Amino acid sequence: MTQERLLANVTSVLITAGLQVSERCSLRPRSFDLIAGNDRSLLVIKVISHIDGVSEEIARDLDLIARYLHAVPLIVGERAREADLERGAVYLRYGIFAISIGTLYDYFVEGVPPLVYVSPGGLYVNIDQDLLKDLRESRQLSLGDMAHRLGVSRRTISKYESGMGTTMEIAAKIEELFDTAVVQPIDLMEYRSQYPEDPEPEGPAIVQEMERLGLEPHLMHRAPFEVLARMAEHTILTGYGTAQRVVKRAPLIGNISRIARAHAVCIITNWSEKRRIGNTLVIGEESLQAMEEGSEFLDLLHE
Repeated sequence: MTQERLLANVTSVLITAGLQVSERCSLRPRSFDLIAGNDRSLLVIKVISHIDGVSEEIARDLDLIARYLHAVPLIVGERAREADLERGAVYLRYGIFAISIGTLYDYFVEGVPPLVYVSPGGLYVNIDQDLLKDLRESRQLSLGDMAHRLGVSRRTISKYESGMGTTMEIAAKIEELFDTAVVQPIDLMEYRSQYPEDPEPEGPAIVQEMERLGLEPHLMHRAPFEVLARMAEHTILTGYGTAQRVVKRAPLIGNISRIARAHAVCIITNWSEKRRIGNTLVIGEESLQAMEEGSEFLDLLHE
């Protein structure tokens, strides 16, 4: 399937699920392709045919953008290694969930979460650890008793009750033993970053100006906006640079900001006007430098 067709299919599923979907981020290099969300949640989505093409650098960028947008990163693709992605299975790419379009449809449209995750060695499931312990103790089985019935070690049972996943075969044996479903569905919206918050490098002049005004700016790497700034409950997606470089991105930044419920602004180094391009305010850098408080900046965004 071509990239364009893949993107169109993913967008169709998201719209069917009732999510608002941004325009495609067609800039290069880029770490994400789409932003989608509703009143409850927000997704930063990378669409790629072969998920092995998502490098650690791209994954870190996805994580960074999602973190500061209070969103969940997600990879949607078709293949991993030499095989198609299994429907109903979750793959991990540097800590980020990667799924097929079928799994995307099942979760967001049908409300059916995946049960299986793929790890080296095969297919695995998560066990409801508290339920497992309660079932074992209610049957008055020791760790050794249960280990003997399942053909595993006592230590392995202890690990299951501490949250370690297991194979589908062992999970089936456990459910047969207790006549109870113990496999825990995978919630794609429960993302936990595996990356530490590294100190951010010193940014361009715009970063210092925003800090002077009391904003909290964060540098982005492969996003269409250079800076994501926060002030109180406000999020501001900020493009920065020359008019030739930034103005053409203004409509996309504005479109993304609408989905993310954020403000959009482009601050241009060689610009003296104030105008709007779609949802994006475009101002010159000198206008920002003339401000004394962050509230002036917010007032300008709200005009």
